[in-house]
Amino acid sequence: SGDQHLHFGTSMPSGGVHPISYARGNWIDEPHTAKGYKSDYDLLIIVSDKRLTDRVKYWANVDDRLMREFGITGSIKTPVNFIVHTRAEVNDGLAHGRYFFMDVARDGIALYQSEDSELHQPKPKTPHAALTMAKEYFDEWYPSALRAHINFSDDLKRGWNKDAAFMLHQATERLYHCVLLVVTFYTPHVHNLSFLRTQAERLDRRLAYVWPNDNRKQRGMFEKLKEAYVKARYSKHYRISADELTWLGEQVEELGRVVNEICLERIAQLEATARQAG
Repeated sequence: SGDQHLHFGTSMPSGGVHPISYARGNWIDEPHTAKGYKSDYDLLIIVSDKRLTDRVKYWANVDDRLMREFGITGSIKTPVNFIVHTRAEVNDGLAHGRYFFMDVARDGIALYQSEDSELHQPKPKTPHAALTMAKEYFDEWYPSALRAHINFSDDLKRGWNKDAAFMLHQATERLYHCVLLVVTFYTPHVHNLSFLRTQAERLDRRLAYVWPNDNRKQRGMFEKLKEAYVKARYSKHYRISADELTWLGEQVEELGRVVNEICLERIAQLEATARQAG
């Protein structure tokens, strides 16, 4: 509500908050469909000081508050995600024609602004440059995801379940980075699979149907995969069974198939545009 504010400690570097933008205007709420698909709210927070982009140091309480208000108190009816960038980073993204930032600049809705300074004008990439960049991202990230999935399969066969869980997390993360980079030329620098998943699913609805979400057990298995980035390596209490890993591995294989399809379609579109440009 309007009377709730974010309170920061005195250790925070002095710096202003520029626009807090609701990133896209194409929000979806379809609770009555088979998947009950609902878009999350995405916030792009633009700050004046690079130090303020430290998510752990300055934004962990905001993360916790948003999760609590959605998951426990129910005062927020829709999940809220946010990313934090400096104005220089956003302007750099616009200067390099990254679709993510151009979409935000065009469609974003400013929710709060402490300084009345405009973002730079976007400079879209030439068709040939866009095609080259998309191909480079695909050639880097998709094979990387495949390698991680091969390592997952090997670890699973050996009974190294925690190692397998971590490698499957890596395969999943890389697939989401792949599709985000190929389609938008941007991906957030995070390892949170839930966040990456919501960003990717907004790009193409086919991705929303990869993960069955019909019961608590299936949601719990995805949560275990999400937790594997830290807990599979560092927590002696982390447990995941071979059956759970097998099921998760099958879903990630399907994710890989869909990501491959979307990326190749995108590259084909860019090739057609480049041909027309001559």
